Amino acid sequence: MTPLADLLIRRIEATGPITVADYMAECLLHPQHGYYSTRDPFGTAGDFTTAPEISQMFGELLGLCLAQAWLDQGAPTRFTLAELGPGRGTLMADVLRATKAVPGFHAAAQVVMVEASPTLRHVQAKTLSRQIDHGTRWVQAVGELPDQPLFLLANEFFDALPILQFQRDGANWRQRMVGLRDGQLAFGLSDPVSGRSLGPKFQNDPTGTIVETCPLGSAIAADIGQRLQQFGGAALIIDYGGWRSKGDTLQALRAHHFEHPLANPGEADLTAHVDFEALADRTNLARTGLTDQGALLHRLGIAARSARLAANLTGTALENHLAAYHRLTDPAEMGSLFKAIAFHAPSTPAPPGFDPYHA
Repeated sequence: MTPLADLLIRRIEATGPITVADYMAECLLHPQHGYYSTRDPFGTAGDFTTAPEISQMFGELLGLCLAQAWLDQGAPTRFTLAELGPGRGTLMADVLRATKAVPGFHAAAQVVMVEASPTLRHVQAKTLSRQIDHGTRWVQAVGELPDQPLFLLANEFFDALPILQFQRDGANWRQRMVGLRDGQLAFGLSDPVSGRSLGPKFQNDPTGTIVETCPLGSAIAADIGQRLQQFGGAALIIDYGGWRSKGDTLQALRAHHFEHPLANPGEADLTAHVDFEALADRTNLARTGLTDQGALLHRLGIAARSARLAANLTGTALENHLAAYHRLTDPAEMGSLFKAIAFHAPSTPAPPGFDPYHA
């Protein structure tokens, strides 16, 4: 039993079952035992590997995409270049390196990292110290970003936000809870709740259907939308999920292997699929269509960039580079599993590479 499991069991014994969202929040961000509070989980030595850690090409192309969006909006002389959940800082470092040659971009950019974990903030600062000093700031939430045009990246951020789960039970919907069975953590169901008040995803589904909502993700999307509406800019969101997703997508990953979400609280990464429709509804802004990651990267020029990098490589380095290109773009790998959507200020062009939005 993990230290956090013991704390959660004692809490549930004292006050009753907790929501899935409360369970996720404790597992990921508990000050002493939370997954992100206590470790650097990224890379082969961690529990999972994200696209920026796979290849520099990912961040380079997204950085140039944002730079073009900045140019298309008149190249404002002061703007926020922000990343949500920046991991090790690898993505932002690649963005900054790739955009050095864009006239005026670096001089206008104020780099702000939205990160709650003190451990990861330290890692990010070390990574970005290798770049030109941009006066990087760290904040806890989107609401703390400066009041100015915002050009934002969020890669595998929304999937780690706490979710609520609801399950159809005959004529009723019940919230899925984390309680105890034989003294161990176990899933159970609450008293009936009103499906009508829960939203349009709660249709007349068969008994046993699970529907997930992410209140925090919706609130963050609304804040991003308000800022883009008021100050201008664009936001690129890349994650795994779908449009109006349904089903139980809560999963735990430890040492690159899946395990039961209740097995090792605080020692495994917990994520759930992102409902891009919910983000779009709350952002309430001009947007693109939902685009496969592989298609986006190809339109942004990854094939040409890959060929240029490959020309200077041989042996194992070349093999690893080609494998990374394949992993990022192939439909059987991350190419179609991961989706991308962009939100942008009204009456401005969509960022390049994305599918157009059709109402």
